[in-house]
Amino acid sequence: MRDRGSCILMKDKKIALIKRIRDGMVYYVFPGGGIEKGETPEEATKREAFEELGVSIIVKDCFAEVSYNGIQYFFIADIIEGKIGDGQGEEYTDSARNRGVYQPMWVEINDLLSLDIRPIEVAKKAHAKFA
Repeated sequence: MRDRGSCILMKDKKIALIKRIRDGMVYYVFPGGGIEKGETPEEATKREAFEELGVSIIVKDCFAEVSYNGIQYFFIADIIEGKIGDGQGEEYTDSARNRGVYQPMWVEINDLLSLDIRPIEVAKKAHAKFA
């Protein structure tokens, strides 16, 4: 079990997600990842946004906490620098990793509930708040 920090990034009625293609499945996750030793959830969220998306963010409020293989923290955040798609984390650079495809993208908020987003309870909450 490992705690995780993730971000909820909104822009022009769109939300940033990572499209995952793995083991024949296609699903979407909020950008984020494991909290390393000595990191706060907020620090992990900032680091993961930079690694996965290529953006620097300001972490604001905790939007949701979900218990699943540890605690997953989801923070509302704003981009302060960079462009989504410029991430250089091991997801993109380590070809030996073999954990499927990671594709950062903007998704219309009104399309959230038609996708397989994990965890779905955070997608539902985001749709209710931002749609």
